[in-house]
Amino acid sequence: MSTKLKSLCFIGARGGSKGVKNKNIRKLGDKPLIAHTIICALESKLFENVVVSTEDHQIAKIAKKYGADVPFMRPKKLSTDSASMIDVLNHGIKKLNSLGYKFDVIVNRDCTVPFIKNSDIKGALELLTREKCDGVVTVYQQHLNPYFNMMEIGKNGFLEMSKKLKRPIQRRQDAPIVYQLNGVFCLRVKNFLLNKKILTSKTLPYEIPVSTGLMIDTEMEFQIADMIAKKQIKI
Repeated sequence: MSTKLKSLCFIGARGGSKGVKNKNIRKLGDKPLIAHTIICALESKLFENVVVSTEDHQIAKIAKKYGADVPFMRPKKLSTDSASMIDVLNHGIKKLNSLGYKFDVIVNRDCTVPFIKNSDIKGALELLTREKCDGVVTVYQQHLNPYFNMMEIGKNGFLEMSKKLKRPIQRRQDAPIVYQLNGVFCLRVKNFLLNKKILTSKTLPYEIPVSTGLMIDTEMEFQIADMIAKKQIKI
């Protein structure tokens, strides 16, 4: 990769998962969910370090087993449902700096998106290097579209389109393209610490295939991901 910027992979994984209980350490295919992201990041050779931020000692133990650094334990107050990823990243960056880690770019990897390819992460980092932007995020085109087939309850209590145009859209293909955020956030550290935002007015998208963008937020999605993982490893 033709860049002098030093990149660090940051994986936030708290223990109190609500949608899928213990999903970060639950076995997906032949290994814990978090292990897929750690192994992927290490094999990419894109990062100076691969770091896991967690308050959970079992997650920390598994993360270390698969080769990640766990140089600190995240405070409990940053591991609740109300804790924001901005606060988690801010804490992590400052803690890592104090421990002597050197990096210009932090790549936040969500381990609930286990199938993203290293070639796409490399592409996102290269885009960040080429362009004058604060960050690059992976996305895919979303077929569920607020201009066409996504609705909300209006002031009168009845359904209405989430986003309206002067001329109603008759076909989904004619609706403006919308994107689903998806699991990888490449951020310039200085800009992030200054803006205290993950998404700014100078954030660029890097489009990935829908097929590798499956995000695990529900039990059904975990089951689907498990079937995909088992097929890939030919169990």
